Amino acid sequence: MPSASIALAGATGNLGMPILEVLPGANYRVTVLSRVSGNSSRLRPNLNLTIKEVDFNSIESLIPALLGVNVVVSCLATLAIGCQNPLIDVSVAAGVKRFIPAEFGMDSQNPFSAQLPVCAPKAATQEYLLEKSGSNPGFTYTAIANGLFLDWGLKMGIIVNPTQHTAVLYNGGDVPFSATNLTDVAKAVLGIINHRAQTANRVLYVHSVLVTQNQLNKYAKDKDGKEWNIVYKDTEQVRQEILAELAKGSGGDMEAAMLGFCFVGSHDTKYGCDFSSHLDNELLSVEELNEAELRKLVESFL
Repeated sequence: MPSASIALAGATGNLGMPILEVLPGANYRVTVLSRVSGNSSRLRPNLNLTIKEVDFNSIESLIPALLGVNVVVSCLATLAIGCQNPLIDVSVAAGVKRFIPAEFGMDSQNPFSAQLPVCAPKAATQEYLLEKSGSNPGFTYTAIANGLFLDWGLKMGIIVNPTQHTAVLYNGGDVPFSATNLTDVAKAVLGIINHRAQTANRVLYVHSVLVTQNQLNKYAKDKDGKEWNIVYKDTEQVRQEILAELAKGSGGDMEAAMLGFCFVGSHDTKYGCDFSSHLDNELLSVEELNEAELRKLVESFL
């Protein structure tokens, strides 16, 4: 029989799908929390997978879906990460033991990162979780910092673009940064669930590799020899430009703005983008890529 019950919010997103693949296979019962009229039709219920449509703004809707659930994993989209408090409150009320928030990015414990608009809501959510865990014995949380999504970023051409042989290189392209494949983030989530005692009320750090943009470019050039169209940008200038646009109050492309802040936090050492000195890979059974594996990954997108 499955050993625990997991609820997953945001199951059809870029990260939700890999997590959804690993949990039922590890013999956990999974309840997908899907918005009414959401994308749950893409999913196929099975013995260990149940889909429940809920109103994320309604306690009456959420509590029945979370009764008997041990762990809630939130994979809400970037623009919704500041709206997790109601789900946290309902989790506490329903007796959930562990909440894994939609962190999954840069180091929110770093004071510079915590000031970036893309990261500030994550830091605020951690503060709220810490408060709730302190006042509700038995309720705990774990956040995951994994840097940029490596394979997704290469596929989308936003870390570098092997398909088009183009790149925007930040601060010269030689800044080492932690990046993680989506499947490894899913493994980290599974590792937390498997080691709840050791991971309570902490931010854990994982990566698939410590790499630079120029290193990724080199692997692509070594394979096909083509020249790249390179643009150079300074992260502080990028930060100032995005803040100036947001200050105009016209709205604009918020997703692009948040992605821009991710680049700022991932390509400047003051934001703590190198996790190599404080990794939790071993605890969570996440293995780092060797050079041959990283080359193969880059080449797969050529």
